[in-house]
Amino acid sequence: MSEPPKEIMSHDRQAVVSRNTAETQITVRVGLDGTGAAKLATGIGFFDHMLDQIARHGLIDLDIVAKGDLHIDGHHTVEDVGITFGQAVAKAVGDKKGIRRYGHAYVPRDEALSRVVIDFSGRPGLVMNVPFKSGMIGTFDTQLTHEFFQGFVNHAFVTLHIDNLRGENAHHQCETVFKAFARALRFALELDARAAGTIPSTKGSL
Repeated sequence: MSEPPKEIMSHDRQAVVSRNTAETQITVRVGLDGTGAAKLATGIGFFDHMLDQIARHGLIDLDIVAKGDLHIDGHHTVEDVGITFGQAVAKAVGDKKGIRRYGHAYVPRDEALSRVVIDFSGRPGLVMNVPFKSGMIGTFDTQLTHEFFQGFVNHAFVTLHIDNLRGENAHHQCETVFKAFARALRFALELDARAAGTIPSTKGSL
C-alpha cells in the first residue's frame, strides 16, 4: 500500500516532496524562482534529459532522485515522478496570489513543432495529441510521456493542452513537447507586478 506523500519543506516558492511505495521511492525538490539548475537521477537516461529541459527552459531549480522497479519497465517510475513533481509544484506555488496563471509556448526543433498551453485553474485536466513516430527513444517508452503529464496535472491541479503539430523524429517530437511545457510553465508561474497579492480569478480562489 502506498504511503502518503511527505512534505518536508515549503517556503519562498520552494518545496520538497517524497513519495514512497512498494514500486518507487522518489524525492523531488523544486524552486520556482530558480536558474534552471538540475540534479536528476531516475535511472532512465532520456527521461532525465527531458526533465532537464523542464528545469533549463522553465528556469526551475529541480532535483529528482527516483528508485523504481525498472526491472519490470519504466511505467511506475515515470508516472510517479509526474505525480511527485505535480505535488511539489502545487505546494511551492501556494495560494497562487500574483501569478500570471496562464502560459503558452510554441517550440520547434528541426522538422518538429509543439504547442503547450497551461492554466493553473485548480482543476486537473489533460488533453494531449502527440502522434509519436516511434515507440521507444533509447530505453524510454514514448507512451509514458502521457503518464508523466497525467500524473502532473492530477496533482498540480492544472489544465494542460499538449499538441505536437508536426514531426517525423520521435526524439525531436518529445523534446519540443517538454521544452514547450517548460516555457509555458515558466510564464504561468511568473509573478505579475500588476497583480501583486491578488488571486487571478473572479472567484477569488483557485
